[in-house]
Amino acid sequence: MRRFGYDAALFTALLSTAVALGPALAHLFEMPNKIGLAKGDYFTAQQIYRGWSQLGWLLLVQLVSLVAVVLYAKADRNLRKAALFALLCLFAAQLLFWVFTYPANAATENWTIQPDDWAELRRRWEFSHAGGAVLQLLGLASLIAGVISQHRRQ
Repeated sequence: MRRFGYDAALFTALLSTAVALGPALAHLFEMPNKIGLAKGDYFTAQQIYRGWSQLGWLLLVQLVSLVAVVLYAKADRNLRKAALFALLCLFAAQLLFWVFTYPANAATENWTIQPDDWAELRRRWEFSHAGGAVLQLLGLASLIAGVISQHRRQ
C-alpha cells in the first residue's frame, strides 16, 4: 500500500505541476504582445482571464502532492531534494503572486477600473506572472530530473 501511495503522490505532483504550468506559460508568452498595449486595449485584453481564479484549487493539489512526495521519498534522497526544490518554487511563485499580482488585481478590481497608476500595476502584474511561470517550469524540471534519477538507480 505504501508503494501505491508513493506512486499516486508522485503521479499527482507531476501532473498538477505540469497542468499548473499551462496557464503560467500562457501569461509568459502573451507578455511581449500585451505589455505595450494602450490603456483601453490592455484593460479589454485582461478580461480574457475572468474565471482563471478557479484554477486555484490546482495549486492546492500541487502543494499537497509535493508534500506527500517529500514525505514518501525519505529513502530516495535525489527525488526528495527534487520535490523539495519544486515545493520551494511553488512557494516562491505564490509569494510573487501575493506580493505583486494580487495587489494589482485588487487595485484595478480585476482590471475593470483604470486607476492613475495603471501602467505600474500592469508592469508588476506582467512581470510577476512571468517570474511565476519560470518558477513553475523550474519546479517541473526538478521533478522530472528526480524521477529520471530514481529510474536510473532502479
